[in-house]
Amino acid sequence: MAYLRNKSMEFLKRFEVPAKNPSEDAQRRWREAVGTLVKNRRRRFRMVPDLDKRSQVETQRRNIQEKLRVALYVQKAALQFIDAARKTEHPLPEMARQCGFSVSAEELATVVRTHDGKSLRHHRGVDGIARKVNVSLADGVKSDEAGVRAEVYGANKYTEKPPRTFWMFLWDASQDMTLLLLAFGAFISVVIGLATEGWPSGMYDGLGIMLTIFLVVMITAASDYKQSLQFRDLDREKKKIDMQVTRDGYRQKVSIYDIVVGDIVHLSIGDQVPADGLYIDGYSLVVDESSLSGESEPVHLSNANPFLLGGTKVQDGSARMLVTAVGMRTEWGNLMETLSQGGEDETPLQVKLNGVATIIGKIGLAFAVLTFTVLMARFLVGKAHAPGGLLRWRGADALSVLNFFAVAVTIVVVAVPEGLPLAVTLSLAFAMKKLMQERALVRHLSACETMGSASCICTDKTGTLTTNHMVVEKVWASGAAQTVSIAKGFDELRSSVSENFTRVLLEGVFHCSGSEVVTSKDGRTSVMGTPTETAILEFGLEVEKYTKVEHAGAKKLKVEPFNSVKKTMAVVIASPNAAGHPRAFLKGASEVVLSRCSSVIDGTGSVEKLTDAKAKRVASAIDAFACEALRTLCLAYQDVGGASDVPGDGYTLIAVFGIKDPLRPGVREAVKTCHDAGINVRMVTGDNINTAKAIARECGILTDDGIAIEGPEFRAKSPNEMRELIPKIQVMARSLPLDKHTLVTNLRGMFNEVVAVTGDGTNDAPALHEADIGLAMGIAGTEVAKENADVIIMDDNFSTIIKVAKWGRSVYINIQKFVQFQLTVNVVALMVNFVSASFTGSAPLTIVQLLWVNLIMDTLGALALATEPPNDTMMQRPPVGRGDNFITKVMWRNIVGQSIYQLAVLGVLIFKGKSLLRLNGVGDLSDTQLNTFIFNTFVFCQVFNEVNSREMEKINVFSGIFSSWIFSAVAGATAAFQVIIVELLGTFASTVHLSGRLWLASVLIGSVSLVIGAVLKLIPVDSGSGVSSDRHDGYQPIPTGPNAV
Repeated sequence: MAYLRNKSMEFLKRFEVPAKNPSEDAQRRWREAVGTLVKNRRRRFRMVPDLDKRSQVETQRRNIQEKLRVALYVQKAALQFIDAARKTEHPLPEMARQCGFSVSAEELATVVRTHDGKSLRHHRGVDGIARKVNVSLADGVKSDEAGVRAEVYGANKYTEKPPRTFWMFLWDASQDMTLLLLAFGAFISVVIGLATEGWPSGMYDGLGIMLTIFLVVMITAASDYKQSLQFRDLDREKKKIDMQVTRDGYRQKVSIYDIVVGDIVHLSIGDQVPADGLYIDGYSLVVDESSLSGESEPVHLSNANPFLLGGTKVQDGSARMLVTAVGMRTEWGNLMETLSQGGEDETPLQVKLNGVATIIGKIGLAFAVLTFTVLMARFLVGKAHAPGGLLRWRGADALSVLNFFAVAVTIVVVAVPEGLPLAVTLSLAFAMKKLMQERALVRHLSACETMGSASCICTDKTGTLTTNHMVVEKVWASGAAQTVSIAKGFDELRSSVSENFTRVLLEGVFHCSGSEVVTSKDGRTSVMGTPTETAILEFGLEVEKYTKVEHAGAKKLKVEPFNSVKKTMAVVIASPNAAGHPRAFLKGASEVVLSRCSSVIDGTGSVEKLTDAKAKRVASAIDAFACEALRTLCLAYQDVGGASDVPGDGYTLIAVFGIKDPLRPGVREAVKTCHDAGINVRMVTGDNINTAKAIARECGILTDDGIAIEGPEFRAKSPNEMRELIPKIQVMARSLPLDKHTLVTNLRGMFNEVVAVTGDGTNDAPALHEADIGLAMGIAGTEVAKENADVIIMDDNFSTIIKVAKWGRSVYINIQKFVQFQLTVNVVALMVNFVSASFTGSAPLTIVQLLWVNLIMDTLGALALATEPPNDTMMQRPPVGRGDNFITKVMWRNIVGQSIYQLAVLGVLIFKGKSLLRLNGVGDLSDTQLNTFIFNTFVFCQVFNEVNSREMEKINVFSGIFSSWIFSAVAGATAAFQVIIVELLGTFASTVHLSGRLWLASVLIGSVSLVIGAVLKLIPVDSGSGVSSDRHDGYQPIPTGPNAV
């Protein structure tokens, strides 16, 4: 036994793949290990990518990238000469002319795709192109024209593979080799039966098998088709991207799919360029074209190089662009058509269960061969002693041999659990659909599975733990702090500062900002931008209202947008308050800005030197704001004479803002749930350390024995110091994205933790990619962050992350329930048929009956057990660790115990059933009655064991049974159809009518499984770690009480 166990473990090692970015070698290794013992390769590997096809797609993608790279970067005179010689004319279609356009879609697409500056100059630049597509660069497209533009220039959609129809799934389900063999055998049975027994009795056996096969195929196809519809909905949700455009003179959000040629699109850091277009205006725009061309060098966009390609990512800066080509007229459209054929990687659980299915399949095949051998041996021995011996064969003999073969094939049908890996897909599809309703969009299948094992969550503060609805609560200006969230505070601020100070303040607030104050169609003023910027601009609007001083417009000469590395943003404007001379404004993290200031402006508008004493008073005000859990930002300015470069230091401090961002409702309870579930929560934020500590204490993250550390201090630690420090870190403030990446890498590498990390910015992408589960924010997150994430939290709420973890655990536990149930049926069905064949010469369960049992344990069992919703007890135990055995000792205890009971009962019935049940029928009638009773009892044992499998350790298996209507429906339908099979379909299923007494006996014997299950759960199982009680699914209870360590 030890040898077999070691061999099995060694074999299963080949079925281990990482959850993220598995190597091709690992993927091929497990595929080879599965071998040829697969009943239906088309169906079993439907959710597994074809590696050869993926390789072809990758080659195709590289070819497209190479073609683009040559077109974009190889600008040699010879090539330009050849292109000029072969210049293609693009006639204007009549429809475009009638709609008022004077340039064709092909010509527009060619200009940008080939970076043809000469053609652009021929069209008189961006302004000329705008005139030819009949759009104002100020007001944008008119909404009622969008449909016409889509018709003339195309829609912003790319060609996708057509969705699979129900008939395709029906075809896949019918490709099961064992079912095809049975169908062929059934056909032969009908032919021989009609020849020997005549019409209609000669066709019943074969027709019954055919009808059962049809039922199995139909139910399987329906289940698979339903899953595909769920995945299709998820795919549609994944592709939803909103972009900011100017239409009808107003800035508004539209879907990326609704963008048309002529749209004016606003781009900012982290955005995906939605289509091909031309740069209109902007500041420091840098684009990453690697996803399209393969070139890692970022491209700087300006009026001199205005060509923007769809699918590229904005790395820095901001800009407006004019859309010139959409959909399949862009290279991104062609590339996406290719990428959509690649397929998604299989999940670790799918691979692991393929290994389990392969081992069980080999055992089942051996039993099938043994059963066939025993049946044939007994038949031949009997035949040899009969008159005529082995030389005399009749039609009945041929039917007997055919039946033996069909029984052996049916044992393979039952024994090879194709449903195991497919149950994972079913459970994941169900969980992902439910999570979408819970505001979490799972982008990768494996993430939902892995999240159930998460032992650590590194979370942002702003918008995740807090509401992200910010208001300026306090302002430090002219040497004093004022509470401006109330009208009295504004009155005090107005009385303490002069008009000159107010003008400088408003100039900084409105011009040193990446957001914009816009007026909607109904005349209402609102701010479009990040919550922090919105809070400061709303404060500026209130200042204007109270002081009656309005900010003056000014031309921006240079802009350095905010990013999480510098922690500041800067702008240089031609300031009306400085006689039109350049003036630089700096805004950002309070400590960073304060360190770059050498003076301060007082309430009268006069500039004073920032002495050490004054700097300390400002720092004290910053700390006081931070200790009240306020985010702090500083605003400063500097007149820069004739230069337009952003100065490094020498700024004059204007004000310090204390921004309130309240804690989200339910966050404290969600953090407590994490701690109860054995998940450590760490806050990683760019905020001031005092602000971070105040929020962390408020939501229960920072405890007395935890550490709060700043990013610069963390970066300075050696690897050995980090090994000591990391387990205690609960808060990291003033961190860079690199710090988050380092923390995640060390948690995974040094401590083997399963790490989930949240992120919203472009610079968070490396950490999101490195983590076991990357969680991007749906509202605040950039497209770059979302693309690198595994799950998108649509409402940016920490509580939603807990729901993902709960559903992840639910998937794992549900599959364990299903495996326990299916292995029990496997063991009993194999042993009953083999033992009966060995001792009686016939199998008590016929082909039709075995196919019905297979349907119960495979498709219907998966549907019932793999779709149960999670319960709160799942979050009261620690997560499953890396490398833990999937089939736990608790499961083996239940499988072995139930199998022994069922085998004992069925064995007694096979050998002593007639006398025990007092069956008085004559000859074949009593045998058929007994076999019907055995079949009925066996099925009801499985129905009650299915109920038993709902809880692997709890005695009360009925708790919450009606919360899963699918389980109740499947169990009820199984019992109802069993009655129909026995009482109405006896001719096809080889059953006869059972009396009420026998029905009651069948149900009672089956229900004893519940009692056996309760008794088994009282037997302690050694976990192998010194703890006597092995928890549900191998979990150990979290230590509690004063003596817990």
